[in-house]
Amino acid sequence: MRAGEVFAGFRIERKLGAGGMGSVYLARHPRLPRQIALKVLSDTSSSDDEFRARFLREAELAARLAHPNVVAILDRGVQDESLWIAMQFVEGADAADLLREFPAGLPPERAVHVVTEAARGLDAAHAAGLLHRDVKPANILVSPEPDGPDRVLVTDFGIARAIGESTELTAAGEVLATVAYAAPEQLRGETLDHRVDIYALGATLYQLVTGGKPFPHETAVAVMQAHLMEPPPRPSDIVPGLPKQFDRVIARAMAKEQDQRYQSCGALAEAAGAALRGETVAPVPHPAGYRKRLLSGAVAAVALVLAIAATAFVLGTNHPEKHSPATTSAAPIADESGPWGVAGFAVAAFPKLLPHSPTSSGFHGLWCQAKDDNGNSVPLDVRRDQVWLECSSDGDPVDVLSVNCITSRLNWPDIPYSGVSAGTRPWTRGNGSGRVMWGDSTVGGKPKGNLRVAFDDAARNFCVVDLYSLTVSGQALLDTWWPDAPI
Repeated sequence: MRAGEVFAGFRIERKLGAGGMGSVYLARHPRLPRQIALKVLSDTSSSDDEFRARFLREAELAARLAHPNVVAILDRGVQDESLWIAMQFVEGADAADLLREFPAGLPPERAVHVVTEAARGLDAAHAAGLLHRDVKPANILVSPEPDGPDRVLVTDFGIARAIGESTELTAAGEVLATVAYAAPEQLRGETLDHRVDIYALGATLYQLVTGGKPFPHETAVAVMQAHLMEPPPRPSDIVPGLPKQFDRVIARAMAKEQDQRYQSCGALAEAAGAALRGETVAPVPHPAGYRKRLLSGAVAAVALVLAIAATAFVLGTNHPEKHSPATTSAAPIADESGPWGVAGFAVAAFPKLLPHSPTSSGFHGLWCQAKDDNGNSVPLDVRRDQVWLECSSDGDPVDVLSVNCITSRLNWPDIPYSGVSAGTRPWTRGNGSGRVMWGDSTVGGKPKGNLRVAFDDAARNFCVVDLYSLTVSGQALLDTWWPDAPI
């Protein structure tokens, strides 16, 4: 449509943008002295009767939502077989446009402000029984105010679940989500609740702060796999000087399990603000009765043979000691058909510590990946002399935990805890005994707390567990983590 044309009673002034879902125009209201944003859906979307009925119904529900942080829906209808929706016009740009001006990410304070304001609108929608299901920077409008902070509004309520762009997944005609921000339960086709928007808002916050999407893989399949299997990314690895507490905020917002996330968008925003102030942020909870998530169908088949991409935490070249076994005798026969494949025996040795599958989390939010001696991810269907699982934790106080087990089940070598000024003492618990060692070292000139647990009992004497913290000493790990550790 061109300037001056009339559509559904609205006089078109100019085109604001276009996408796979349709086009957006700045238009003049026919009876009131105001401008509106008129979205006209594509003919492909408008031609399906079921789609049209759902679109009109959801637009009507969204129109009942009145909140200063939500773009108001003013009217909707059908003209010349095209669906349209009239919305409040907001002067400014969306957060995706803003990121083009700040490719390395917004200043953290501004990013948190944008998310805080968007969270207010999303929580109001949730309280009214509405889900957005497509939260992303492009659906958050930012209008700079000359005498104050940005004005922020969430848009596309009521139509995000009915229509999609080329970057979105569809099933049976219904949009699931924009892949870059999709919660695992969306990708699994499960019943959704408000926590799907919390996950997407966390992914959006990550992008606003770092300038990049959480899982910047080249294909949609790889991104889906990452949402399902990879641990949440750490923004402090990208943004120098960003408090480590911010990593915990993203980890909890983007937890694979809904119960482990913040339970409101406002709680996420509040935690992000506290993290910027350097305040303690609560770790990812580990609820009682936590149930493992296994991928089904083709995704599950792929998950067991693909190497898990990306390392969630970088320790430079100072990896834990890894020793080749004294012999390469064949390992005892074991069931390797479970979700951990050839690493299953190592996980079975620590059932209360490690996650039950590569897609679930363990004690204090542990997310684990199988690695080789060079720190590269490895597939779970190829047997090796040694299994090394590297796990990112919640930082309270452990940042990284690794488990090393000899596949042949030979005893782990009794070698000193080198490179660390360590204390050592024996330990005995109801399920076994061994030695615990602790001390401190440095990574990149920064102090690092270390703790190692070795085992005497036959069920685990072929393994060693190492812990690292960039915020507390080895002694503090011994005093705070070790007493309640499920080992």
